[in-house]
Amino acid sequence: MTETIRSTEINEDKMHAFMGKVVGDFGASLSTILGYIGHKLGLYKALADSDGLTPAELAAKTNTTERYVREWLINQACGEYVHYDPQTGKYSMLPEQAVALTDEESPFYVGGGFYVIKAMLNAQPRIAEAFENGGGILWGEHDSDLFVGTEKFFRPGYTAHLVGEWIPALAGVKEKLEAGAKVADVGCGHGASTIIMAKAFPNSQFFGFDNHQASIATARTKAEAAGLAGRVHFAVSNAGEIPLDGYDLICFFDCLHDMGDPHGAAQRARQALAAGGSCLIVEPMAGNTVEENFNIVGRTFSGASTLCCTANSLALGGPALGAVASEDALREVAESAGFGSFERVSETPFNRIYEAKV
Repeated sequence: MTETIRSTEINEDKMHAFMGKVVGDFGASLSTILGYIGHKLGLYKALADSDGLTPAELAAKTNTTERYVREWLINQACGEYVHYDPQTGKYSMLPEQAVALTDEESPFYVGGGFYVIKAMLNAQPRIAEAFENGGGILWGEHDSDLFVGTEKFFRPGYTAHLVGEWIPALAGVKEKLEAGAKVADVGCGHGASTIIMAKAFPNSQFFGFDNHQASIATARTKAEAAGLAGRVHFAVSNAGEIPLDGYDLICFFDCLHDMGDPHGAAQRARQALAAGGSCLIVEPMAGNTVEENFNIVGRTFSGASTLCCTANSLALGGPALGAVASEDALREVAESAGFGSFERVSETPFNRIYEAKV
């Protein structure tokens, strides 16, 4: 094989272009870890709050070491995450950079991704073993930054779209929530989606379920801090065993594809719905064919899926739908659970939104 490759005439322009891409990916990978450090140490925030700082000034402001900060800033400027003024020797952040990297309330905030990627990289040894033995790694076995980063990454999108776009796209659901409804948020994690809905619909009761005990504890703390403890209830539960019935709305936010038994989870949701109830399924944006995922979003989600989503399902002996599960695959889950209709009702650059009804 090697001799065959060597004897094949290589197009030098294509070769250099490919090598440039690989080196660019090397730099991006290293920059992701440095981005995580920038968030943890407050480097981005300090820059965003200034009119420009030298490495020494940034180090002093963040109680860090100038020599490391100097090198970090060069890397960040190379990636155009920060702006450098050669006339003053100072670094700053353009408005777009500052919003995306420091404003957690903005729909453009992406800082959570650094936490997710750092946590997934820590799982690499076990994932490599799983490639060979077919096993996996449970969600709860990951670095805790995965849980923190997942909330940070998805919450801006939920804040921007859930109440204003996704719920109104479900026939009659907004009116039910305004009047007073019973809602289940399955796979709720730290409760970001549950709390967003509870704040918007004060007449309704919300129940968040997740099989990760530490996440449920965090969700309860966040609900109490938001003054919602009386209307928002969190409990540890597997998706296929959620308690109670009579829910007017049952939600799955970016989690159905991770599950060991998505069919069982969908079946339990159908059983637990009140008459005329709806199931809201939010999934990562993905194509219905393999090649439709050959873009920057598909690259990101398929990478995360390999290191986390697929691994969790396989660890539980599941079908491993993965983060680039096709619409046809998701429809099969809903239909096999007894839902009579399954319709895409909205979408964003990162998500597809479906309604399933009996």
